[in-house]
Amino acid sequence: MPARNDPAASASRARRLAEGAGLRGKRDIAAAVRALGIGGSDTIPVGDDCAAIPDGDGWLLFACEGFLNEFVAAEPDFAGWSGIMVNLSDIAAMGGRPIAVVDALWARGEDEAAPIMAGLRRASSAYQVPIVGGHTNLRNAADQLCVAVLGRARRLLTSFDAEPGDRLVAAIDLRGRWHEPLPFFDAASDAPPERLRAGLAILPEIAEAGLARAAKDISQGGVVGTLLMLLECSGVGALIDPEAVPRPPDTDLDRWLGAFPSFGFLIAAKPGDTDEILRRFEAAGIAAAVFGEVDATRRLAIRDGSVIEAVRDLTGEPLIGCAPDAEPLPLPMPGATSFAPRAQGAIAPGAA
Repeated sequence: MPARNDPAASASRARRLAEGAGLRGKRDIAAAVRALGIGGSDTIPVGDDCAAIPDGDGWLLFACEGFLNEFVAAEPDFAGWSGIMVNLSDIAAMGGRPIAVVDALWARGEDEAAPIMAGLRRASSAYQVPIVGGHTNLRNAADQLCVAVLGRARRLLTSFDAEPGDRLVAAIDLRGRWHEPLPFFDAASDAPPERLRAGLAILPEIAEAGLARAAKDISQGGVVGTLLMLLECSGVGALIDPEAVPRPPDTDLDRWLGAFPSFGFLIAAKPGDTDEILRRFEAAGIAAAVFGEVDATRRLAIRDGSVIEAVRDLTGEPLIGCAPDAEPLPLPMPGATSFAPRAQGAIAPGAA
């Protein structure tokens, strides 16, 4: 582990975080936002984990996930399982509960489709969320999968409501293992179904109790990429202590900050509410900690002892182009250079 208060080590870590593969992947969202003419200023803001559609006294939540052909071909059962698991995390991240899922499956034949559908069926049973239809083609040149989910929230958690002064909470289930060689930490595949459902239920309970208004599930961008998307949509910045993010013993910090955990959420909440949020996760056996504070800088910076180093300036370099005041982003260019970290003035981080 690098020594604390080491400016060179902090600058190196900030640079690695800014150039992470997960972060580069999230940048692709900007191309879709530009091409479709959508964004955070729309009537239904784009940039959240789900589309939140007003519906009576609540919101319908609608999202989908697609998977790389290489992943589906290499791990078809796990791809099917993941198709439901990641969608349900998106619903929970917005304070919702799932209603049903549908899948779109293309495969080379029935034999190739069978393990994908087995994974879907296993996850549907574990999470008690029905598969209610979809699309199937068993005469395709490759195996492909997309899964969509419908849910409902009484009170929303969004990517657009973090405010300066909020504390940042990371809640991650550490009762798992790496799914090598992927950057995926799996605490779900072998977990008791009751545990899986109870964990996801904490998020809508937090929303309905008024303990938080902003949250996001930790996705392929890891803690850093997920937090950057949250900050961008809310038009704010943050100072974080990476060492405070809960992680398994003997796990490399840089790898962990870029990991995709099966259960992981970032929540922005008022200082007076964080203790109760932590208590609820800890009561379920889920590791949770305050690891930073939201500020008005529109930059993400890391703190290492007394050393502060910027990771990305969202004013000069947005990530996904979904801030409510965002100008349309140019399409990402191959080989474009990453943000060069630069020093940031000291920020008093409060209880981070």
